[in-house]
Amino acid sequence: NRDPNKTIYAIRQLDLKTGEFKNFIDEQGGSARPQVSPNGTLIAFIKRVRLKSVLFVQNIKTGEEWPVYDELSHDQQETWAIFGVYPNFAWMPDSKSVVFYAKGKIRKADVNTLLNEEIPFQVTSNQTVQASLHFDQKVFSKEVQAKMLRQLTTSPNGKMIVFNAMGYLYKQDMPDGKPQRLTTGLDWEFEPSFSNDGNFVVFTTWNDELRGSVKKMELKTGTITAISDERGFYYSPQFSNKGDKVVFRKGSGNDVLGYNFGRGIGIYMASANGGPKTLISENGIRPQFNKDDSRIFFQSYQDGKKALKSIDLSGANERTLFTSKYANQFVISPDNNWLAFNELFNVYITPMVVTGTAQDASADNKAIPVAKVTTDGGTYIHWSADSKNLHWTLGSRYFTIDAKNAFNFDAGGQKSEAVSTEISLAVPADVPEGKIALKGARIITMKGDEVIENGTILVDANKIVAIGKVDAVTIPEDAKVIDVSGKTIMPGIIDVHAHLRTSPDGITPQTDWSYLANLAFGVTTSHDPSSNTEMVFSQSEMLKAGRLLGPRVYSTGSILYGADGDFKVVINSLEDALANLKRLKAVGAFSVKSYNQPRRDQRQQILEAARQLKMEVVPEGGSTFFTNMNMIADGHTGIEHAIPITPIYKDVVSFWNNTKVAYTPTLIVAYGGQWGENYWYDRTNVWENERLLSFTPRSIVDARSRRRTTSEYGDYHHIDVSKAVKKIADGGTKINLGAHGQLQGLGAHWELWMLVQGGMSPLEAIRVATINGASYLGMDKEIGSLETGKLADLVIMDANPLADIRNSEKIKYVMINGRLYDSLTMNEVAPIEKLRGKLWFENARGSGFVIPGTNAETWTYTVPECD
Repeated sequence: NRDPNKTIYAIRQLDLKTGEFKNFIDEQGGSARPQVSPNGTLIAFIKRVRLKSVLFVQNIKTGEEWPVYDELSHDQQETWAIFGVYPNFAWMPDSKSVVFYAKGKIRKADVNTLLNEEIPFQVTSNQTVQASLHFDQKVFSKEVQAKMLRQLTTSPNGKMIVFNAMGYLYKQDMPDGKPQRLTTGLDWEFEPSFSNDGNFVVFTTWNDELRGSVKKMELKTGTITAISDERGFYYSPQFSNKGDKVVFRKGSGNDVLGYNFGRGIGIYMASANGGPKTLISENGIRPQFNKDDSRIFFQSYQDGKKALKSIDLSGANERTLFTSKYANQFVISPDNNWLAFNELFNVYITPMVVTGTAQDASADNKAIPVAKVTTDGGTYIHWSADSKNLHWTLGSRYFTIDAKNAFNFDAGGQKSEAVSTEISLAVPADVPEGKIALKGARIITMKGDEVIENGTILVDANKIVAIGKVDAVTIPEDAKVIDVSGKTIMPGIIDVHAHLRTSPDGITPQTDWSYLANLAFGVTTSHDPSSNTEMVFSQSEMLKAGRLLGPRVYSTGSILYGADGDFKVVINSLEDALANLKRLKAVGAFSVKSYNQPRRDQRQQILEAARQLKMEVVPEGGSTFFTNMNMIADGHTGIEHAIPITPIYKDVVSFWNNTKVAYTPTLIVAYGGQWGENYWYDRTNVWENERLLSFTPRSIVDARSRRRTTSEYGDYHHIDVSKAVKKIADGGTKINLGAHGQLQGLGAHWELWMLVQGGMSPLEAIRVATINGASYLGMDKEIGSLETGKLADLVIMDANPLADIRNSEKIKYVMINGRLYDSLTMNEVAPIEKLRGKLWFENARGSGFVIPGTNAETWTYTVPECD
């Protein structure tokens, strides 16, 4: 949100003799798109004057300048304008007039008389478009099949594996045993590792109130021993080779888990029987002992690169063994002869060469042999106890390869291929027992324009079994009746561009505030088009199984990033695209986010791979208008984010309307000008929103809302973008709601209200927020409208949003999958009554204090003596 009333762009002058640059026109309102007249005396440029983009001319010699035309289209100074701040324009040969584009027309203006005229033109354009990608998805199944197996490890004898799935550790006898819980504990369990004798497993736990710990379990007896000596955030425990010590990392926390007991971070060593710990290093992750237990390997950084280092047990004599620009995980074999690493999602093996200087861990290293052992990617790489085999997982498949034979050292030999086993774990999906009748409400069904006055919805388990006028629905005697007279019911909100605050470091909270915030504001389905792959798909499965409370969560996982970085995705062929989409589909994705892949053929390869795999492609709009247009032509599922150009005309609208490509404008962060969210910080007292403060850390709310800036109404560009959205919608293109995670839950309502600011009726906006989103995700057969046979996801409001869209926020109850919750407390009220878990910031010794009301059923977040 750059301020165009100041200077964003300046016109610079290059002295061709000296090579010196200097600012030539540098003033308020900026200056861009310079065009020098043919006679060399004048320069024309674009400048912002308050709300208008204006064509100016300046006398190069004297510096005199004047406006020539002040009805230009909105310039792009406020956004990243890689295609230019304004369309090109040109002088006529006589240097007396300029020809330029403005609001859908080509015009000519005399720079002295200021007289202007339209130059008529008409173009008939025929465009070839591909069919857009849309596939049906299954929302509810009776069983949840675990696809996101995490942190799998193999026993020394190879006869057992232990892994995390849906919050807990499971063990399975190989090759054909059935997974079963490792423990009977209620705390989440992560990061298992075997002792060398195979008798023990060390792992970490998490409890929102008690925090985390490191524990050891004897497999034969089930006896569990605490290793850590204090509460904290623990990661990556590993036994020493002798089994008498354990090394682990202690972390600092984050705003998802909180920060209590996050002091004293670093790599520690402790007795395998528990007791005081010893600090080895304040830096580093993923520690493991070397083969004689005299040193500890760990991953850190050096000179801006990832680095594999080692250090002695006293914390001294640090050495750097490997560095890498792109590797994300280093794992040394137990005999210390091999290094496996993960680079750009694939797994590689290289000999562990120690020369006194750091080697390059890279797929392109020519100095030492490097073997690629995966095709579609791999995670959780680890070695067999005898260092002969390397193991990894991809989704629910467990892979093994002979390390030595992965190389073709013998020219006549044959490289070995990995063998894989499917790990099949299914748990029952969460389904409530009992019937609920919601009686007497106005019901906005989203079945066409249907609105039922004085209606009843009957829910049995997790589905709607009857809906209609009160006198047309028979309520069974065993149903729990909720009187909702005078209230309004609509389908649950579907946020298709919802960046949830998924825990970034491997630990899942037992109660996630961002999930509760969304659900409390009526968001019952979220699609996150950029998230931590392992965390978002693991938590999606936990939600389906009823182990977490929140919306239905879907995601693309990690984006298909086209620029540089250790998570970039290199696409130079259809095979590259297929490999990366298979990688994401294996862990639960049905959609991928093509993100700034620079070439059109790369984006087309992703589309073809998705077509073959029946996946959706939701591309990053990127504030790049021309790229957006060819994204439409090439058949993407939709365009994510606003096209930055306003206003738009028949060429864009008719082109778009003749495809099935949908549009998620995310007005809350609308490109081309000031974001929509700023309007609501300006015009409403966000910090007073009781529901928001109940489910969002006050530090986040206050930092964004208390010291607010204000703008004149016309300075809010999102309103013009919303008007363009309405024009596209009127032609038949489906618009979706996407709140971008700016403020969890509340942002979805802001997005809804901004659609109405652009001219939609409240009913049209609600359609965008419900059935359109369901259709976009391929889920409209099960969610998105209130009809018999559909899943019971709905919002109950105290006031009518059809009369005033701002009433959408006045929520009394939210129902997800047939369970009814009080939206101010998020306690379940039907079919059973159940208190939710505490959030980390509701802890009286956290960041703030808890002052429960005398009749409070749960906890609210307030600070004494603060309004």
